[in-house]
Amino acid sequence: MKGQSLLFSFSVLFLGLFCEDDEFDQHGTIYQFQAENIDGKLVSMEKYRGKVVIFTNVASYCGYTDSNYNAFKELDQLYRDKGLRVAAFPCNQFGKQEPENEAKILDFVKSSYTYTPDMYSKIDVNGPKTHPLWRFLKKERGSSLAADIPWNFSKFLVDKNGHVVARYSHSVDPLDLEEEINRLLNS
Repeated sequence: MKGQSLLFSFSVLFLGLFCEDDEFDQHGTIYQFQAENIDGKLVSMEKYRGKVVIFTNVASYCGYTDSNYNAFKELDQLYRDKGLRVAAFPCNQFGKQEPENEAKILDFVKSSYTYTPDMYSKIDVNGPKTHPLWRFLKKERGSSLAADIPWNFSKFLVDKNGHVVARYSHSVDPLDLEEEINRLLNS
């Protein structure tokens, strides 16, 4: 029995080192995570395989709300057909600027911007209840900035293979990401 277990462990190690199967390529990617969308349905981040994605924590009553949603809308119009997606995660951890429920948040975004990114249910991005996806995003790109998310509209850019390639402050205009988005879409 011990020999079989050792053989199995060696086989798994061998396959992990030399196999190019997608199953072994998911470590260190967003594809291992799920999140509830704004309608309460569980969604696998697999939906973003082959896409470039901006993950952002959003709030309806923030000084950055208008500029960010308008920029996301513009980027969507320019690059959606080429494979860009924006994944927006409402969060009420910063100045209580996202107090509404999911239905009101969705209505606000649709009516105010005539645009809707991929909207998810409200989450925590810091603290003991941090959503696992956001814990991963911060782990992947937490060294150059503070490990915690400092404010609404922090942004993580993810490539077509599900790897986090950059992190941007809330004060960075999403349109400033355009050159990097273009590079990732064309690679």
